[in-house]
Amino acid sequence: MSAPALARTERVETGAEVVPETGGRSDLPPGTPPLVALQGITKTFPGIVANDGVDLDVMPGEIHALLGENGAGKSTLMNVLTGIYRQDAGRIILDGYARDLSSPQAAIAAGIGMVHQHFKLVPAFTVAENVHLGWEETPWRASASVLEARTRALAERFSLKVRPDARVGDLSAGEQQRVEILRVLARAARILILDEPTAVLTPQEAQDLFRALRAFRANGNAVIFISHKLDEVIAIADRISVLRGGRKIATREAAGATERGLAALMVGHEITLRKVRPRRPGLPVSPEPVVAMEGISALDDRGLPALHDISLRLHGGEILGIAGVAGNGQRELSQVVTGMRPITAGVIRIDGRLAKPGDAAGFAGRGIGHIPEDRLRAGLAPSLSITDNAVLREYGGPPVGGFGLFRPWAAGRLARAIAAAAEVAVPSFEMPARNLSGGNQQRLVARRETRIAERVLVAAYPSRGLDVGAIETLLALIARLRDEGKAVLLFSEELSELIELSDRIAVLFNGRIMGTLPTAEADVETLGLMMGGQRQDRSGRAP
Repeated sequence: MSAPALARTERVETGAEVVPETGGRSDLPPGTPPLVALQGITKTFPGIVANDGVDLDVMPGEIHALLGENGAGKSTLMNVLTGIYRQDAGRIILDGYARDLSSPQAAIAAGIGMVHQHFKLVPAFTVAENVHLGWEETPWRASASVLEARTRALAERFSLKVRPDARVGDLSAGEQQRVEILRVLARAARILILDEPTAVLTPQEAQDLFRALRAFRANGNAVIFISHKLDEVIAIADRISVLRGGRKIATREAAGATERGLAALMVGHEITLRKVRPRRPGLPVSPEPVVAMEGISALDDRGLPALHDISLRLHGGEILGIAGVAGNGQRELSQVVTGMRPITAGVIRIDGRLAKPGDAAGFAGRGIGHIPEDRLRAGLAPSLSITDNAVLREYGGPPVGGFGLFRPWAAGRLARAIAAAAEVAVPSFEMPARNLSGGNQQRLVARRETRIAERVLVAAYPSRGLDVGAIETLLALIARLRDEGKAVLLFSEELSELIELSDRIAVLFNGRIMGTLPTAEADVETLGLMMGGQRQDRSGRAP
């Protein structure tokens, strides 16, 4: 079906209403309409006004960043543009024509592609099959080897490292994100929407992506770039628009913008960014490890070796950071430490007592909480209510349950308390957890898990997808757990975050520990070399 048949069009005169608010491409002929103009977009849900009369213009050849706190309406606005939601009021204009994007298919036909924060991949299919699924350029009767060769060529073209023959369900979150980006870039959309695209990329991979986006922009296309990383927004964007409470607050030139100024626009007041949280003077570290892993080896979901002879000791009153490029064993290690994954060799001790690997309930019962890498797949039951998800870890005991009983009123009260502590605004605790924004889902999971982390918190990329204010709150919570004498195992792709928070940093490469450094002796260059496979250890303590 042709694009005109999929999307009803109506010519709109170019005038003041479709001229960019500030700046934009200076080399465009006068009167050039925006590639996309959203005018007066309003979208409501029961009890929530997600978008309230939002105007947004994106010019040809522009990278336009979209900022806002979690729940500010960014994802909803983009879901309207991509045909997932239908706006209650307002109109969408592409190349000066009003378009009725009534479905995702209509949006794709109109040249709009989006990489979502929550992946839209088929876990049972290979990378190559996902890239080619539903693509009109997919060859008929193509063999697996042909699809894999085409995918490999696309990956090289866009500088995105993927394994074409790997099953998507076996990939880490970082690897899946690369597949999503590759799938959309391959379709040559004219308007590319990226929702937190670098959340699981290394700095080098992010730079490769930025080069691809600049080449995409140079051909007259447009990018809408949603990110909470203010430094990279300033580096990649031409203009920046800020949403707050469902309304557009401002549009600014990226040139001359500052992180502090953008953060203030997002939250409505001045905010201190990246506050260092050093150890409190005299804070003791437990002489004996709370968790001791000795010679741990484990397989991944495909039955292939993922961890090799891992030995780590985690002490109370310290944060042990884990650095490494995505896909080097982080997911498997976090699952071993929380009892979710069996091991093939080695032993684990909690407070000096042997633990049974693969017994997640037993590990939780011994005071180990877990903020998982993928909140939707491993941290939440998306179809269950927010109440059910908030109390998920406390069904078996008072006040919610125990002795075969379940107390709904107690569950509701506890869920409201957890949501309030997490600063998550919930219009209805009976609505499915999937209806929360990604950042609010993360905050809810984090608060729930810290309640059961009486001895250890395993935090896998806890700030992923959070806005600047929420990141500050969460990192302060992690530092407070350490100060209370609890042990924290912190996984992060942000080296600055690890250096800021950790007492020691261990580096994973190909499922092996390259070394453990005291944070005082760690720097980005040294850690980067270790992430590439160079061994080094100056921990002063058994790794």
